[in-house]
Amino acid sequence: MTDTTSTAAAAGPASRVVFAAAHVVADTAADTTPDSPAALDWDATLAFRHHLWQLGFGVAEAMDTAQRGQGLDWPAAAELIRRSAKEAAAVGGSIACGVGTDQLTAAPSGPNPLDEIVAAYTEQLDVVQEAGAQPILMASRHLAAVAKGPEDYAAVYARLLDQADQPVILHWLGPMFDPALTGYWGDADLDAATETFLGVIAQNSAKVDGIKISLLDAEREIQLRRRLPEGVRCYTGDDFNYPELIAGDEQGYSHALLGIFDPIAPLAARAFGALDAGDTAGFREILDPSVELSRHLFAAPTRFYKTGVVFLAWLAGYQNHFRMVGGMEGARSVPHLVKAHRLAAELGLLPDPELAEHRLGLLLEVAGNPKGVGA
Repeated sequence: MTDTTSTAAAAGPASRVVFAAAHVVADTAADTTPDSPAALDWDATLAFRHHLWQLGFGVAEAMDTAQRGQGLDWPAAAELIRRSAKEAAAVGGSIACGVGTDQLTAAPSGPNPLDEIVAAYTEQLDVVQEAGAQPILMASRHLAAVAKGPEDYAAVYARLLDQADQPVILHWLGPMFDPALTGYWGDADLDAATETFLGVIAQNSAKVDGIKISLLDAEREIQLRRRLPEGVRCYTGDDFNYPELIAGDEQGYSHALLGIFDPIAPLAARAFGALDAGDTAGFREILDPSVELSRHLFAAPTRFYKTGVVFLAWLAGYQNHFRMVGGMEGARSVPHLVKAHRLAAELGLLPDPELAEHRLGLLLEVAGNPKGVGA
């Protein structure tokens, strides 16, 4: 990997605040199992963050794209946060980091389970704040498991926001990304959950920079962003409908915090250049064709989208192998990956097409499907 630590980050888009949720690169020299602590290739992992900063993106670190809850354990995530924040400071890059409760091995069951959840959140919040990064309060599987209703969510988030030393981003991750989050905010009915979510924001708006919505429902996001308090941003996390949501309408628009901006970063950077120039049609013309690839990568079961993201990073030459922490490289089929290659190639996302074809051929040979049958 090329050393990019001395290269200053490019200025980000002027028209929107944009974060790319970045993947991690596994260390293939480590002797690990799916159940063992994650081992990362730090040089390759951090080099990819420099790639994003040089394109003008902020990095959303230690999010679900980095396999939080699917192979990346809390100790490795904490080290990732510290290292990435240090790199961001060195080059002037923007960074926000995920805060969760995944160090808990099981749902709390004592007399005050919410206290245990708040303590876990607080431990991670302290790491992010001490690193100098903006916190992203992620949805908690543990809170979803023990909360008795909307009032428990309101109480937990009020306590956490009171401890924040700067405005945070709240993340509502839908069950299509993590089935354990079904019923988040205290109700499986999304209309009722939305009211609770908006209530938490309204009561703590001075500590909320914005919200990241990952429900894959464009109309719901539009209606929600129209009801946000003044000064609170909506960051789309909708990997199915992002061009229209970012472009916006006569009543507003969404900023972006997206996993799909990991593999399509060069294309997205060109699109934001058009948007900054006031050319919304040009923005859509550049970005709209990427939706087919995004919908393919994020197809159900959506939680396995990281496999396609890492596969494309390998094909594009950003890393030298296709292995993932937790063995997640096996979470998508060969036909799925072959189609991902075709769609990425059509978008011009593979800088060296011959390298990409060669690496695809290696995958097919190992898979015993040298002709890509079924793709």
